[in-house]
This record gives sequence, structure tokens and C-alpha cells, in this order.
Amino acid sequence: MFRKVIGQKSDESSSAPASQPAPESQAPAPAASAPPSTPASAPQQPASRPQASPAASRNVLSSDVDIKGSVKFTNDLVVDGKIEGEISSDGNLTVGENARLKAEIKTATVVVYGKVHGNITASDRVDLKASAEVVGDIKAKTLTIEAGAIIVGKSTVGTPSTPVQGNKPAQQQGNKNQGNKPQQQGNGGGNKPQQGNLAGIKN
Repeated sequence: MFRKVIGQKSDESSSAPASQPAPESQAPAPAASAPPSTPASAPQQPASRPQASPAASRNVLSSDVDIKGSVKFTNDLVVDGKIEGEISSDGNLTVGENARLKAEIKTATVVVYGKVHGNITASDRVDLKASAEVVGDIKAKTLTIEAGAIIVGKSTVGTPSTPVQGNKPAQQQGNKNQGNKPQQQGNGGGNKPQQGNLAGIKN
């Protein structure tokens, strides 16, 4: 009447299929990395032109140069030779130690190391160095003279704030003197004795 249930349960448990482990989740394969993008090349700028050096705009007349006539220049001029005539410019003139100038000079600035025989008119300034020798008149806004420089002539520096009043013309003074002068001819005629009266007094 009694059955072994234990054996049957063991058989049933043994006959049950073994549990299989859950399959491992596979990680997604990494996406293929895109090749690095090369930056677009910037447009090449044209090479800047070399700037002219200050020395390139300077004109130089060496000691073996001898000029007679009119000299005109721009920017700067350095003279170490001989010039006889006229020099005019809106630039700057430098008279070297070996220079010998017999000229009328009209420039913006003048720096003198050598000898100048002639008038100098500068719209800005005139600098006379210790070795300078100037025979002539100088007119400029500013004048500097180093010790040892020689200048024979008059100089006019700057512009006065009020104009200088000179003497009145001599012609106006003469007219005033003539107006105050008494008329002597009329009085002389009135005092002249009459000849008829003198004849009656005579014996």
C-alpha cells in the first residue's frame, strides 16, 4: 500500500534538464574611427614689400663734387663738396666739414659743419656746429650755435608777436613844417615905406 515517493521525486529531479547559463551579452563592436580631417590650408598672403631704409632717401654729394648753378632736392641732402649758386628745397640740408658753399640757401632745416658764404633762410631751424663758419645773414625760427662756431652777419630768429613800428616818413614831417611857417612876403610888403611921403618931408 505504501509507495516510495522519494525515489520518484529523485527520478523526476534527475530527469529535469539542467539549467543552462544565460548567454553573455556581447558588447557592440566599436565603430570604425573616421580618419582625422586635415584642416583647410589658409590662403597664402603675398610677401610684404621691404620698406625703404631712411638712408635710401638721403642724397650725398661727396668731397670730389664741384657744382656751379642751382641745386634742388627732396628729403635730405648731405654736401661734402663745393657748390656755387643757389640751393633750394623743402627738405633738410647738412653741410659737411669739408664742404665749401658760396650759395643762397633756402631750405627747411640747415645743419652746418663746414663753411658757408651766403645767406641762409630756413623755415624751421639752423644749427651751427663748433666747426661751422658762416659769412652771411641767417633767418630761421630757431637758431642754435655751438661754442667755437663763427658767424659774420646778422640773424633774425623767430617772428615778433607785434610788428615793429618805424619812424614816420620824412615827407609828412616836411608838410607839417610848411603848414606852421608864417607868410613873410605879405608882411614885408605892408611895412615898406611909401616914396611919396618921403618926398614931402625933404627940404
